[in-house]
Amino acid sequence: MTGNQEVAYPGHVDIVFQALAHPARRILLEELAARNDQSLFELTVRLINDHGLAMTRQAVTKHLALLREAGLVTTTVQGRTTVHHLDTSPLTDARQWMDSLPPPPKDTP
Repeated sequence: MTGNQEVAYPGHVDIVFQALAHPARRILLEELAARNDQSLFELTVRLINDHGLAMTRQAVTKHLALLREAGLVTTTVQGRTTVHHLDTSPLTDARQWMDSLPPPPKDTP
């Protein structure tokens, strides 16, 4: 991402769209939306069992890191376990940017 892109778009719209671009990250968000406050182990098992995505914990960790960078996931530590929480507030800037686009031109007969 260049400095010009950060100035051109409100908030962190670019990183939000980057986070949403990968199917595994969208599935992680869906899993947290369905059942918030999950550990890495729980999320990895759900990706494998419920979605057939055979991903290692390390791969899931990398995806979660980008989701955290975008602000879509926050974490808390409970003992030795890191618990992941969904935060949809960064989607507001992305939604506002999309809503600011003009509608497509209507076809004239």
